[in-house]
Amino acid sequence: MSSINQRSERTHKGADNKLDLIRVNRLVKHFPVRGGVLKRVVGWVKAVDNVSFSIQEGETLGLVGESGCGKSTIGRTMLRLIAPTSGSVEFNGVNLFQLGRDELKEMRRNMQIIFQDPYASLNPRKPVADSIMAGLNIHRIGTPTERYEIVMETLHKVGLESYHAHRYPHEFSGGQRQRIGIARALALRPKFIVCDEPVSALDVSIQSQVLNLLNDLQSEFNLTYLFVAHNLSVVEHISDRVAVMYLGKLVELAPRKELFRNPLHPYTQALMSAIPIPKPRQKRERIILEGEVPSPLNPPSGCRFHPRCPFNQERCSSAEPPWEDMGGGHWVTCFRVGSGVGLATR
Repeated sequence: MSSINQRSERTHKGADNKLDLIRVNRLVKHFPVRGGVLKRVVGWVKAVDNVSFSIQEGETLGLVGESGCGKSTIGRTMLRLIAPTSGSVEFNGVNLFQLGRDELKEMRRNMQIIFQDPYASLNPRKPVADSIMAGLNIHRIGTPTERYEIVMETLHKVGLESYHAHRYPHEFSGGQRQRIGIARALALRPKFIVCDEPVSALDVSIQSQVLNLLNDLQSEFNLTYLFVAHNLSVVEHISDRVAVMYLGKLVELAPRKELFRNPLHPYTQALMSAIPIPKPRQKRERIILEGEVPSPLNPPSGCRFHPRCPFNQERCSSAEPPWEDMGGGHWVTCFRVGSGVGLATR
């Protein structure tokens, strides 16, 4: 039996005894910057720098942060769409970065991605049925007739009709194209899906429909999501836990209700203060961050948020704050909040 079909002894359990389907350990992804006539490497963009977290089976982990902080890079590196610099990602206890070509191909039946741009991710020259069926053909699932039936069934699951199968991507609205992207990810009946800002390009009215669809599909198929987004209202609607990222590192991780009730990191507090309140007479005190976001090509020493932090201390610029559990699964990396003695840095 192939090793990827066996549950490793390293598979862990969460606090509520659910299995950790995904474990990301010290993930690093640096992109080379080349310059000069010979295009030599002159620097490294530290897009993801020593990030660790886990996702339990059937859970949705929201990953939020400013544009360019490394959210999408994490999702794509986890699926090995981008080669990692170092670290490990375990699926059911199996390190994906150590798999050969054939083993990785087999494993990818269980891991799919929904891309941010539903139009760019579909082949404009093929009917949508062909795009949805591509994965079934690659993995040789069933007969051609059975594959076609799976495509029709999956289209119905995402709220489309059979006659839509023979249309081309340009004949659909943005919301319909995203449903097609979801259908393509769902066709192989995966266990884990990376949702890479799946609603950011859609109108607000369509966003709610797609989010409700993702929730319904998760309940029906016991799916596990990594939901990448920059809209905190969207993340609050769909996530079980939320991880906040800044300049390539995690700064806070907590259950959804706990994070929105009691954000601890100054960066998280600033993000929360920007969420609109649907009550005209009720005002929220805005936290305005000063300065520009530092470049990931040359990130600040110590705490990466310290140049913009209103609570900056002397040690923040020289030492990296530890990753500490504040209780109830609420983790944060901040000298002002924690004791200064943590388990590890992220």
